[in-house]
Amino acid sequence: MATARDVTPAELDALLASPSERLLLLYLWGPNCPNCEIFKRSLPKLEPELAALPVDFVALDAYQHPEIARRYAVYGIPHFLLFKNGKKLGKMSEFKGEAFWLAVVREQALGAPEPAP
Repeated sequence: MATARDVTPAELDALLASPSERLLLLYLWGPNCPNCEIFKRSLPKLEPELAALPVDFVALDAYQHPEIARRYAVYGIPHFLLFKNGKKLGKMSEFKGEAFWLAVVREQALGAPEPAP
């Protein structure tokens, strides 16, 4: 899946309760958020690479569901949370550009790169 699928808090909780080796990438956004719009404009370039990774990409409006924002101490959007097997691996608290964003997602989805011999 490349384009983020909108989820409710209950659907997010169900995804987190179902452990998976796939990376769960939660995109927290809001209406009238200029930085969210910048990220959305970058998505067409990111989607082909994202689709090739073991990633489930979901989105949730942080303004419509402030309880999720409070749960994960989100103080600004866009905000990206990364989970695997129901456990939070980390976050990106802003969109720092396509290359950085994709590198973080790729590393978390595929695991840390092996050190060179």
